[in-house]
Amino acid sequence: MPLGIQVSVEPIAAAERLSALTGQSPHDGAVASFVGQVRADGDLVALELEHYPGVTEAALGALREQAISRWSLSQAIIHHRVGRMEIGETIVLVAASAPHRRAALEAVSFLIDRLKTEAPFWKCVHTASGRHWVEARDSDTAASQYWRDQIAQEDA
Repeated sequence: MPLGIQVSVEPIAAAERLSALTGQSPHDGAVASFVGQVRADGDLVALELEHYPGVTEAALGALREQAISRWSLSQAIIHHRVGRMEIGETIVLVAASAPHRRAALEAVSFLIDRLKTEAPFWKCVHTASGRHWVEARDSDTAASQYWRDQIAQEDA
């Protein structure tokens, strides 16, 4: 199974992907990950995500390369689902391996926070009473801005 960037309608086998990442580098002491899944929320039945093929992968790839460079990661992966997903299904897997835990943990946090606003995904919520498209939440924008501010401070 390929590491790196993947956007697919196929279910994400998170445990299998993490297993493939673990042990890749003898210098790594840490593998950190985030698995996002569809949660029961009110009368939610399912989520549907659409994306801009090619552009989405390029945006995710740029974030991945930035994280690898910034935290000296051995590897970073972003696997994102698109299409219709039911409650309990995995939406996204983000993982990073590094010599030390702080780098891996911060990189994963950076990647999930930034992809929520930087990658062109559109979310449609399916409920018992119909469906509607949703905008990014203010909390997602604030989380992404946190990392922009951190980078700007360190680069100053």
